[in-house]
This record gives sequence, structure tokens and C-alpha cells, in this order.
Amino acid sequence: MAMNNQPREAHEVTAHRDVGGVIFDIDGTLTRTNELIFATFNHVMSRHCGRTFAPKEIIAMFGPPEEGALLPLVGAERLPVVMDELCDYYREHHHAMASLHEGMADVLSYLKGKGVPLGIFTGKGRRTAMITLDALGITHFFDMIVSGNDVVRHKPDPEGIRKFIAAFDLRPADVLMVGDAAGDVAASRGAGATSVAVLWDTYDRERVLGAGPDMIFNDVPGLLAWLRAGARFPEERQ
Repeated sequence: MAMNNQPREAHEVTAHRDVGGVIFDIDGTLTRTNELIFATFNHVMSRHCGRTFAPKEIIAMFGPPEEGALLPLVGAERLPVVMDELCDYYREHHHAMASLHEGMADVLSYLKGKGVPLGIFTGKGRRTAMITLDALGITHFFDMIVSGNDVVRHKPDPEGIRKFIAAFDLRPADVLMVGDAAGDVAASRGAGATSVAVLWDTYDRERVLGAGPDMIFNDVPGLLAWLRAGARFPEERQ
């Protein structure tokens, strides 16, 4: 799936790949939510710490869910109140500042029609993850949601992918992990899954490409085109 050790856009590859299940990251992959995340984090930071942070500083704090980023800044005693404020702001501003990436509803509908299990593996905490999935009307597409609160070891550890593989008794190589970060690629590799790097909303393009994903896509239509022409689903292998 690579040429000169660099992955091509996968819809250009004619060979078919067996697909038994697909896992998606949320922020920057399914959704345009990064600006909302930055605004939300800085809202509570300005109130409780008297300062704000640059996007790169905020990105560097995440990996664990929001609680993990906030704890060293606000302390355990104030954490529940700050988390409530964070979730309230995130929910109230979601409609104005977040959206599903154009064409992604078609991707999810197509995959759902193929009857393969669909999952979420996100570093977001369950509270904000569900706010986003519910607000954008896509919760029903997913058979399993693994948030940052549902694992002991966060991305780039493959624990969340392994949970999905075990739940649906899938062959690891037949599972696609679709994400926009180097941690998604590393988690895929650790689980033996196929890493699909998407670059339409990534903040770390060079690191993602340097992580060596199995496939890359620069836009949503390219991903959908490959799924239609290059993916082979169980119903087509019978």
C-alpha cells in the first residue's frame, strides 16, 4: 500500500482490502470541533487560573480526557465544578462552533449499510464525546463508543482498539482505525489494525505522515471513494 516508503492516497490503490469493522476518532476526523475545544478550555482557564493557552499548549495537555488536563491546573477539590462549567460551555456553544465534516454523514451511512460494526475511540471524556455525537445526530451509527474515561491506558496505547476488536471478535488487520493524529496511527499499529490517516483537519500533518500510516486521505470524498471501490466487506466475500 506504499510507494517509496510513503503511503499514497488510498483511493488511488486498486488492490482491495478486507474490512470487517471501522473505528473513528472524533475531533478533526468526524467533526470540526477543535476551535470549540480551545475556546471551552480557555473559558474555564480564564475563570479559574487567570490565563489562557495557545492551541499548541492545549493540544499538548490532551491524551487523557479533560479531567486529566485540568487536574494539575485546578486541583482535585475544584475539578468537579470546573468540569461542570467546561461541559456547560461546550454544550451551549456547540451549535455555533462545531459541525460534522461535509460528506462524513455519507461515509457513515455507507458503512452502516454494509453491516460492519462501527466504533469510536477518542481521547475525549465521555461527557464531551456524547455531547458532540448527540448534538450532530450521529450517535446511532456507532455500535461501541470508547472514550478517554473508558480506558486505563490512553492513545497512543491500543487498549481502546483492542476493546473493539474483542467485542466483535474481529480479525485485527480487517479493522480500520480512522484518525487525524500520530497517536491514532501508533494505536493502530499496536493493535495490529489498519491505520487510516485523514488530513483534512489535522494540526500535526508532518508527525502524522512521519508515523507511517497504512493509508492517507486528504479529503472526505477521497475516503468515501476508496470505501466504495477499494474496500471489500464481509457480504462481498461470501
